Amino acid sequence: MSSIPLDKMSWPDTLGHEPRLEEDFQDFKAGLNEIEAETEANRCIHCYEAPCIQACPTAINIPQFIGRIGSGNTLGAAKTILESNILGHSCALSCPTEVLCEGACVYHHLNHKPIMIGRLQRFAVEHAYKTGAKFFVPGEPTGKRVALIGAGPASLACAHELRRLGHEATVYEKSALPGGLNSYGIAPYKMKTGVSLVEIEQIATLGVQFKFGEELGRTFQLSELVDSYNAVFLGLGLGPDSHPPIPGDDHPRVRGAVEFISQLKTLPSASLNWVRELRSALVVGGGNTALDACRELKGLGIPSVRVSYRRGQAEMSGYLHEFKSALQEGVEFHFNTVPVSFTSRTENSIQVEFSQTRITHDGSITVVPTGSFVEVELVLFATGQSNFSKSKNLFAEIPGLEFDRGKLKIDPNTGQTGNPKIFSGGDLTNGGKEVVNAVSDGKRAAHGIHEVLIHG
Repeated sequence: MSSIPLDKMSWPDTLGHEPRLEEDFQDFKAGLNEIEAETEANRCIHCYEAPCIQACPTAINIPQFIGRIGSGNTLGAAKTILESNILGHSCALSCPTEVLCEGACVYHHLNHKPIMIGRLQRFAVEHAYKTGAKFFVPGEPTGKRVALIGAGPASLACAHELRRLGHEATVYEKSALPGGLNSYGIAPYKMKTGVSLVEIEQIATLGVQFKFGEELGRTFQLSELVDSYNAVFLGLGLGPDSHPPIPGDDHPRVRGAVEFISQLKTLPSASLNWVRELRSALVVGGGNTALDACRELKGLGIPSVRVSYRRGQAEMSGYLHEFKSALQEGVEFHFNTVPVSFTSRTENSIQVEFSQTRITHDGSITVVPTGSFVEVELVLFATGQSNFSKSKNLFAEIPGLEFDRGKLKIDPNTGQTGNPKIFSGGDLTNGGKEVVNAVSDGKRAAHGIHEVLIHG
């Protein structure tokens, strides 16, 4: 779905018009047509306490929007969704609804299939975008200016809310496109980059300004924005892929999973023809990024895809429903194993040496050599992303910014840091959660900023 041509948007179309490898993927949750949506909506029993609302970090009034779909008021349903979550489209596509709103559906207790809340949400918002509906306008100008660093979901939600409150909002982004992981890092079988950009265009139309190619510490300093703006929002997210150093990990076919996903989503497929020729791949990790990566590799038709995880299945942080889907798709999982070396066989082939791991009584891991090897053509590390807590030069000049175990400390009610002019939210403060959590953080911070700017 793309209601706005990419080349008509308010930022450069760096995607171009060449095919991209992400377009090879079909949506793993198909959209609903009008009859299907109304039929599904009319299954909802509109619970009094609505546990689905409580399970949604943005507290969308789910029974209300479902009821509106059921009565044929689809635009009203979209307005209900977007009032609470301006990124309601991407959340409908990428959120783990199985463990959030749908996971809380009372139908689970009645031995019935839960309401397809995510697919109904997608139906409503896509209908609004296709019809060109506009629900929001900028607020009465306050003369206050806010800078937002990073164009990911937290900053986007914050900027949208700030404009509704009448404040100017300028987003500084180092990449060529807005969206952060929404545009660059969400698995393409869940959401395409173009979908993210169409959604963000709705935010841009409120007058949010974007400055691309602007990187904190390189093209500007935080102190400059603190001096020039009435408030600053830090929505930096997380940094690049990271993994423990392993001999041979400088091989060109050993890569980070997030970087690889970004290439699938944004580079012309002609530059990735080598990916189509792969016969075997290894993913290292046990979280949701690892599960996304291995499912993508299978979706690209790679016959042999393995996952190596240093602990057991029960300790995986990835969602169980994603793990089960990966198993059904033919992914092999090897638990309590770690790669300990990579040896180049050819330019395109790597021999991976594995060791066994054992969990000691205190929970630590010991590594036991086994002498087992496997040869693969690609290795993706999905073992985490770096954070900015060690980049002291970015924040040292500003008093009041403190980190706790890699996360920037904020007031959870307002998003305000220890510096009264600086607010934050999203992965920088929570260590890496879902898009919907970032949206909630950004919106909350906007109101925290508003309170300070208007009432002191």
